[in-house]
Amino acid sequence: EVQLVESGGDLVQPGGSLRLSCAASGFTFSRSVMRWARQAPAKGLEWVSNISSDGRTYYADSVKGRFTISRDNAKNMVYLQMNSLKSEDTAVYYCATSSGGSSWRGQGTQVTVSS
Repeated sequence: EVQLVESGGDLVQPGGSLRLSCAASGFTFSRSVMRWARQAPAKGLEWVSNISSDGRTYYADSVKGRFTISRDNAKNMVYLQMNSLKSEDTAVYYCATSSGGSSWRGQGTQVTVSS
């Protein structure tokens, strides 16, 4: 059974930083593309970032230069370092993966950027 468990969300002031973590299990993590997505209040799910199995990274324009995705294949973990946070980054952040036409995501972690 695929399990994705996010952690690290918090209330942070504008300009601050947070590091989100995602613990993965139940699939071959090292061979999987991992993603972060987010959903702001009353908005649809928005893709944030991908990291391929070999470490190539991709970012949405809205977070490029501020967010960094990384992975630790030995620990089955994926991370999202978020710097220079803005109020518009407020959302529930999800870790996700897909394989063979199926997709999975965790329960999410709340990030609130507010003074």
